Amino acid sequence: MNTAATAPASPGTVEFWFDPVCPWTWLTSRWMLEVAEVRSVRVSWNVMSLSVLNENRMDELPERIRVLMGEAWAPVRVLTAAGLRHGPEVLEPLYTALGTRYHLQQRPKDRATLEAALIEVGLPVDLADAGDGDRYDEDLRASHRRGITLVGEDVGSPIIAIPGPDTAANPVAFFGPVVSPAPKGEDAARLWDGVLAAATTPGFYEIKRTRADSPDFR
Repeated sequence: MNTAATAPASPGTVEFWFDPVCPWTWLTSRWMLEVAEVRSVRVSWNVMSLSVLNENRMDELPERIRVLMGEAWAPVRVLTAAGLRHGPEVLEPLYTALGTRYHLQQRPKDRATLEAALIEVGLPVDLADAGDGDRYDEDLRASHRRGITLVGEDVGSPIIAIPGPDTAANPVAFFGPVVSPAPKGEDAARLWDGVLAAATTPGFYEIKRTRADSPDFR
């Protein structure tokens, strides 16, 4: 079956919000990069923050998640600073460099890992200073809020937004998809076609099942 011949029309630009410490988001982002290779899609990358999302409910979270939320501030601050100082085009390569270290290499979420990722993509290492304070938090929160406003507070990372049927100013957005491992090639295209069909169906809100396995980074 030629999936390209029967696929729904893909939007030109897809907005993708991510928090780099989330392993499930990492898998979705790798799938989205595959989609961009096999469908007429351009991905615009945006930072969101699970630390911001959970800051008013920390007492409800397990200890390991509270620790992760503390570690998660520095990476999103550095990404925000990098995007503001060097342009949004640096977000994807810096995210890839960080995600590779966090999720594939299991490096610690510390300054040394941030600096190594910055060096890899040719950005100034002093951008790591942004992780130590709140200088860029207003911009971080604005980016986060723009994504969350499209889908609501009862979701997490990632968020994907596509132009609406009438205008790009009225996008259709959704959380996910959560998938493991990340599909590749035509499998990636087939999932995209299905997600696109569901997301653009009037009145469609949710489809979900319990995750039984850990993230598979193959």
